[in-house]
Amino acid sequence: MFGYVTIAAAGLSRDRQDRYRAMYCGLCHTLGNRFGSVGRMTLSYDATFLYILLSSLYEPPETQQSGRCLPHPLHTHPYVSNEIAGYCCDMNLALAYHKCMDNWQDDHSPLSRAEAALLEKGYRQVAARYPEKCRSIEECLHQLARLEQSGESTLDAAANTSARLLGIIYRYREDLWADELERMGQCLGRFIYLMDAYDDLPADIRKKRFNPLREYQTREDYESFVKESLTMLIGECTALFEALPLVQDMDILRNILYAGCWTRYEQLHQKRNKGVPAKRADHKEDGA
Repeated sequence: MFGYVTIAAAGLSRDRQDRYRAMYCGLCHTLGNRFGSVGRMTLSYDATFLYILLSSLYEPPETQQSGRCLPHPLHTHPYVSNEIAGYCCDMNLALAYHKCMDNWQDDHSPLSRAEAALLEKGYRQVAARYPEKCRSIEECLHQLARLEQSGESTLDAAANTSARLLGIIYRYREDLWADELERMGQCLGRFIYLMDAYDDLPADIRKKRFNPLREYQTREDYESFVKESLTMLIGECTALFEALPLVQDMDILRNILYAGCWTRYEQLHQKRNKGVPAKRADHKEDGA
C-alpha cells in the first residue's frame, strides 16, 4: 500500500495514540507469524486503517498481548489481534508484492525485483486463500499498467481502475455491508491514486514516466484543481464511512479520514510553495 492513510498524531490523546499503535503492532506480529520477518517489512498504515475499520464494524473478540520484536527489541509493547488481522495482513502482502513488481517493471530496479522474489512465496499463500480476489487484483493492475503504458490514459480512467482494486479489498465478506465497504474502498482508492500522482509528479517528469497529472500541471489553477479534487473524493469516502454503524475507535478512524489523510499533501504543498524539493516519505513504515 501507499502510506497516506495514517493518523494525525497531534489530534489524538496519548492513550488513543497507544490504541492505534497496539493495532498497528498487532498486524506486525500477525505478518511475522504468517510470512516471517520479510512479511513484517511490508506493513503499511493503509492496512492498519482497514484493520481498525473492519474491527469496528464486525467487533470480533480481541486478544491483547505484549512482547518484543526485532524493530523494538529492548522493551515490551502491547498489541491487539483478532480474526480480521489475518485478512488485512494477506491483502497488505499481496499489494506489497505487486508494488515491488510494478517498481521493477517501471525502473528495472534490481532491489525491487529482489524484494518481490522474497515476497513471492507469501503471495502464493495469499492467492491460495483468496484466489478470486487475487485474480481480480491482478486484472486491475494489468489494466492500470496498460493504461499507463499507452500514455493516453485520462486521470479518471486510471483512478477508476485503482478504485476498483481497493474496493475489492474492502469487500471483506459477502454480507449486508459488502456493497457499502466496496464503495468506500473505491472512493478511498481514487483519493489515494490522485494523492500518489501529485506526490510522484516531479520525479515522474524527471524520469519521463507516465503521470496522469502531467497534462494539468501547466494550468494556472493546478494547485486548487488538485486540492478541490482530493476534497471531493475524500468527502465521498467519509459520507459512506459515516453511514456505517461504527462505535469502536471512531475517534481514531475520523482522525485518519478527516486529518491524517491530508498529512502528506500538506507537507508537499508547503515545501513546493517554498521552492524546497519535498523528500518523499517512503511508504515502508517501520514494523511495530
